[in-house]
Amino acid sequence: MMGTVGVRVMWTAVCRDARALRASARMLAIALALAQLAVAAACAGEPADYSKLPARSSPAWVRQGIIYEIFPRQFSATGDFTGITAQLDRLQQLGVNILWLMPIHPVGKLKAKGTFGSPYAVRDYDGINPEYGTAADLHRLIGEAHRRGLKVIIDIVADHTAWDSVLMKTPDFYKHDAAGQIIPPNPDWSDVAALNYDNPRLRRYMIDMLKHWVREFDLDGFRCDAAGMVPTDFWEQTRTELDALKPGLFMLAEWDQPALMARAFDVDYAWKGYAALADAITGRAPASVVREQWQRDNARYERGALRMRFSDNHDETRAIARFGEPAALAASALVFTLDGVPLLYNGMEVGDATESGAPALFEKLPINWSSAERHPQFPRAYRQLTALRHAHPAFTDGELLWLHNSAEGRVLSFIRRDADETLLVTVNLSSQPFVGVVEAGDSTYSEVTPAPDAAKGARAAALPALALAAWEYRVFRKRR
Repeated sequence: MMGTVGVRVMWTAVCRDARALRASARMLAIALALAQLAVAAACAGEPADYSKLPARSSPAWVRQGIIYEIFPRQFSATGDFTGITAQLDRLQQLGVNILWLMPIHPVGKLKAKGTFGSPYAVRDYDGINPEYGTAADLHRLIGEAHRRGLKVIIDIVADHTAWDSVLMKTPDFYKHDAAGQIIPPNPDWSDVAALNYDNPRLRRYMIDMLKHWVREFDLDGFRCDAAGMVPTDFWEQTRTELDALKPGLFMLAEWDQPALMARAFDVDYAWKGYAALADAITGRAPASVVREQWQRDNARYERGALRMRFSDNHDETRAIARFGEPAALAASALVFTLDGVPLLYNGMEVGDATESGAPALFEKLPINWSSAERHPQFPRAYRQLTALRHAHPAFTDGELLWLHNSAEGRVLSFIRRDADETLLVTVNLSSQPFVGVVEAGDSTYSEVTPAPDAAKGARAAALPALALAAWEYRVFRKRR
């Protein structure tokens, strides 16, 4: 007869195998559903309805993440990895937990734009920009970040390279015109040459390169530039091989396409949401366009899909310059309380207005960190927003339900709810004060909005009556 220990061993093995079978069955079901969607879409001549699928399962640290985008050239006076490492304690105290380094590779010089060239014109995927430091410097940066509980991802530019890239020795890796000449991805991107993913050797090279960076530097993932300009099946194969190498990596797509999220990426850009927010804050459209765009996106993406929410990044005019000081903070309040994963960019937490987009992308214009002296409300406001988000799991793992209010052309109101708590969020996206009502039901709420002077504690709120100053946000917690 089998002894007790033997029974336990057998039962453990059975449970393990059962879990594996369930996981395999789920992946098979998703794969079959994707195939059925693709066939149906092809027959109908329409895009697949990904809203019928569940979102891929991402690590908790991704769902609960706050991303900080770093342009190494501009982040410090030295413009290198050491300058970033010196600020890790401050970044940790700020409350961010995912550091995204814009491209760290050597920059091409042939056909380069500006004085320094674009970091997105990569000359050697396997190399490190010598202006940023050495491999040892990068190892130290990543190691020190990990020691503080921070994750690190790097930017990968898979669609194109610099014209003097080391890959030019293999012309078949590139796209050509009818005359046989290598071409850029589009006329505006004249400083880069388009890669050809019809070539299986290029695909193998790129996947092996990404695996090298994970193995050598213990990276936590990649932000993938212009992800939709590279075939989706390449990213799916890449994801499979990277997961086998280091399970739980984070893949961020610079694109807005549900197909990329099904089997390759954890998070993508909520570009249309950003455009709606910008239109609302600048008065080109009512605040309700933000809700309407969210609803359109929600109807076409996988259930529970994670979108990156932002009001500032290196492709856009700085939020403080585009929206103004109080409006920029109102935009961030919305970014941090919506669903998805919020982004902070390169000095926005001190009110820095130094541009990084073209043509500044090709120059050296360091962050003006002394901006914090003129805008002391900015560092405080961003520390409060990160702390608020970390303190309430409903912001990171809960659902979002929109609420009506008496001035929906200026004010947004919604519920963030999980199994343990319900939060009611209101944001005034206008320069006019609001006094009105919000749809709050019969529940009693206490306010949990961080006070500007950090002196105010929780207090009962007289909802549904509500008052908001210009550009103000308020958050309330439902009492049980």
